[in-house]
Amino acid sequence: MNTKTKRTPLSSFGEFGLIEHLTESLKIINRSTHKAVGDDAAVMDYGAKYAVASTDILLEGIHFDLTYTPLKHLGYKAATVNFSDIYAMNAQPAQLLVAIGISSRFCVEDIEQIYEGIKLACKTYNVDLVGGDTSTSLTGLTLSLTALGEADKEKICCRNGAKPNDLICLTGNLGAAYMGLQLLEREKKVFEGNADIQPQFDGYDYVLQRFLKPEARRDIIDAMADADIVPTSMIDISDGLSSEIMHICKQSNTGARIYLERIPIASQTFKIAEEMGIDAVTAALNGGEDYELLFTLPLALRDRIKDLGGIDVIGHITEAQTGSYLITPDGSEIMLQAQGWQHV
Repeated sequence: MNTKTKRTPLSSFGEFGLIEHLTESLKIINRSTHKAVGDDAAVMDYGAKYAVASTDILLEGIHFDLTYTPLKHLGYKAATVNFSDIYAMNAQPAQLLVAIGISSRFCVEDIEQIYEGIKLACKTYNVDLVGGDTSTSLTGLTLSLTALGEADKEKICCRNGAKPNDLICLTGNLGAAYMGLQLLEREKKVFEGNADIQPQFDGYDYVLQRFLKPEARRDIIDAMADADIVPTSMIDISDGLSSEIMHICKQSNTGARIYLERIPIASQTFKIAEEMGIDAVTAALNGGEDYELLFTLPLALRDRIKDLGGIDVIGHITEAQTGSYLITPDGSEIMLQAQGWQHV
């Protein structure tokens, strides 16, 4: 008799598949839960406004490498990526909870540096650091942060509101954070081979900053609020453009057309990508960690959104049966595929 328990490898699911598998049977039992799994943040209805909450965990050796990540930068980034999730709901972050797992190789001054970064991020984005937890760790450094915020009920923005013919809009540019990571990894390997060699970072401050100290796009959220513009759907780009537009399409039951020549990529990104033999467009589509905002708007708002500046219209939403494709300058269609986290 075979009593061996079935064991399914985590790699057979990937990040998005695993989350869906673990949460597909969840049932909402509290009336205050307005939106659960499936967006950048959960949404709760406690009265006049919606409360929103988002959490992220950062594990040493998986999400960050202390060989080239300053601890203050790590704290700042850990906070801002949570704030970005709140902004992606068209909400404003207000409070932050911080939990840290610390191994014995760290000292008090190290943790102070992390908190300096967290506190700077909170000051920059007008967020209160209100609590958390600390614990001993046997496996290195772990950061788990939870951001809380609020939004007007008529302005909350989820991933499921996109409609055919809506414009697909993007803030900033893509691929820079991924190329910053590739540069750091390249110089780390050189350093490991010869500790006397200095890293070659000259001329690449922008891509390094985009990876080590990203900023959340509060400026765009505030500008849209001032212009009375409410997106029909929105998401922040943490896993690459392809994955994020696929999230919107799945939740909204739509397709999409993204035009390659309209994807904004910084000149420094192109430069380091060429130097390293990497396709800059692939970095933009699949690299992730740019923390820009991807959102959809009715076609009638095209002129108003362009007047804000810093936003590109890169495509449009289509009917679900048409699928989601990248359109090249010669008119060829390439099917978009979600990449996402594949660490396990």
